[in-house]
Amino acid sequence: MAPNDQPLLSQDRPSSENSDERNVEEEDALLTGQHKPQARRKYGWGFWREVGIFTWALAATAAVIIVAAMYQHEQSSHPNSSEKWRDNKPSGKRNMIFMVSDGMGPASLSLTRSFRQMGSGLPPEDTLVLDGHLIGSSRTRSTSSLITDSAAGATAFSCGFKSYNGAISVLPDHTPCGTVLEAAKQAGYMTGLVVTTRITDATPACFASHVNMRSYEDRIAEQEVGEHPLGRVVDLMLGGGRCHFLPNTTDGSCRQDSRDIVALAEKNGFSYISDRKGFDGLQFGSAVKLPLLGLFAPTDIPYEVDRRTLDDVYPSLDEMARTALKALTEATRDNDQGFFLMIEGSRIDHAGHGNDPVAQVHEVLAYDRAFASVLDFLDKDSIDGVLVSTSDHETGGLSTARQLHATYPDYLWYPSVLANATHSGESLAYQLRDYLSSTPSPSPSSTKAFIRTTLIERGLGIYDATDAEINSLIDNSDPWPASYLFADLISRRAQTGWSTHGHSAVDVNIYTSDVKQAAPLIGNHENTEVGKFIADYLDLDLDSVTRELKEKSTTSAWGASDWMGGEPPAGELNALDHYSGDFKKRDLGAGCGCIGDHAH
Repeated sequence: MAPNDQPLLSQDRPSSENSDERNVEEEDALLTGQHKPQARRKYGWGFWREVGIFTWALAATAAVIIVAAMYQHEQSSHPNSSEKWRDNKPSGKRNMIFMVSDGMGPASLSLTRSFRQMGSGLPPEDTLVLDGHLIGSSRTRSTSSLITDSAAGATAFSCGFKSYNGAISVLPDHTPCGTVLEAAKQAGYMTGLVVTTRITDATPACFASHVNMRSYEDRIAEQEVGEHPLGRVVDLMLGGGRCHFLPNTTDGSCRQDSRDIVALAEKNGFSYISDRKGFDGLQFGSAVKLPLLGLFAPTDIPYEVDRRTLDDVYPSLDEMARTALKALTEATRDNDQGFFLMIEGSRIDHAGHGNDPVAQVHEVLAYDRAFASVLDFLDKDSIDGVLVSTSDHETGGLSTARQLHATYPDYLWYPSVLANATHSGESLAYQLRDYLSSTPSPSPSSTKAFIRTTLIERGLGIYDATDAEINSLIDNSDPWPASYLFADLISRRAQTGWSTHGHSAVDVNIYTSDVKQAAPLIGNHENTEVGKFIADYLDLDLDSVTRELKEKSTTSAWGASDWMGGEPPAGELNALDHYSGDFKKRDLGAGCGCIGDHAH
């Protein structure tokens, strides 16, 4: 027998626990062919150690698979997230959405939040979308006053510099300063402006034009469509203000000359739409041909509280914002650069000028909806981006309390009263004007009945108006004073206070979609730091744009023209204002900012 051919029953085998007993049983079974039942074997430490190792390996493998799947999903959703980030911002393609809540101060949020909670029976912890994204605040003074206007405020955002009240992206020495929108366009980004006032109003104007005074809206319209030292810098504009684009030889124009700026825009390649049908044809951005000019109102789009019943005429801020986001996304899909979009909730400011709490809460809610839509867009978009939102100033000196009598007040406030109103004071004032101008002229008794029943009871939800309040509306039926009186009727009953029909110096809030990316704006900042953040996030060179603007303003054909308009009187707006006597009472015919020129 060969050495390796061991006998089947050889005793020379490895031993183990109970091996002698087990070997005997195995030999008997082999010889007799009968298997003898064995007692259950006991598993030792080695067995359980192997089970433990196997289980750990299985769990680790599953974890690796899950992490890999999550990583793959993240890459498919945000392919740039794997690229190197510098200073908490993406180094690759990116988008910047900058939102401006014109005139919205901290008290606007308190009023709107409580109005929503009380009107809808919501708990105190059910807050606005904005509330969850607050990261800081901004100081708003201009070079000419501790209380800024929208022009100086927007110049701080667009250029990153302080200037005087009324300046549209020009410095105190009346030289132009390059804007983030202009620099973004030169860097290859697509650009857009979405507002609910005139597209020529101060905030949008500061991103795409340069004039010495904000009242030069005819010049602003010309520059926005491409009659500009840098050429066309805006790819998409949606808002109101059609009257500044129409020649004064046509109905609906407010221009001082006969130039047709719509025709100029079309000559420069713009597609033009002017009504709800044209807006609906954009299919929320899927059917947009850029560049696009959309002007949906002669002046300002109505307050949201009034627009709701005119939805077939005017698009909402949220609809315009979502359309712009989709259009710019499609336009930049194959580009190396993304887009810069400015979205303004413009008429929060006008509600503050009018001291109208009804218009105010609905404007803030409309802005909150647009803010939420931008957040949703950024969450779903495959390109990195950030949303930053702030206000240029506070308007109205809004207070969530009001003392109505000389005696010490009870601690009461009634924002739920606003839920009964269906129209703004502005809308009711226009209805009163139209009624009084009807033919034949209404009698005094029918006028009082109309004011009490149609305007106050149905329009404001107020059923205890006094004869004195009704008579004051008859005596002051001009739309501007009347709108103030309607607003005061409901402000008193809601015990909501106002300190001014102008602006205030209150610090305003800063919000963002991403605290990490907007970390430089955490805390309290000058408003110029917001503009500098935008430029830094998009890697823009504003200085080179400023140099080009200044060079063309002095050496080219532009230098020979008065393209920025005349300068304000010497010294009037170049030094910080100071108290020099008794207060000045504004003449009611001088313009207000809520009905008429809105120049605030």
